[in-house]
Amino acid sequence: MAVFAAAADAPLRARAVCGPVGLEVVPNSINNVRLKLKRLAGRGIPAEIE
Repeated sequence: MAVFAAAADAPLRARAVCGPVGLEVVPNSINNVRLKLKRLAGRGIPAEIE
């Protein structure tokens, strides 16, 4: 949640989430985080902007 709070005033990128949650910043991890963020956005937890 700290990652979301730190980026509350700007769009959050999947690459920026990988490091704080303990994942390597590699394409596979970035894609997995992106998919998880999309799923959460679909549920209305974080807001998705275009």
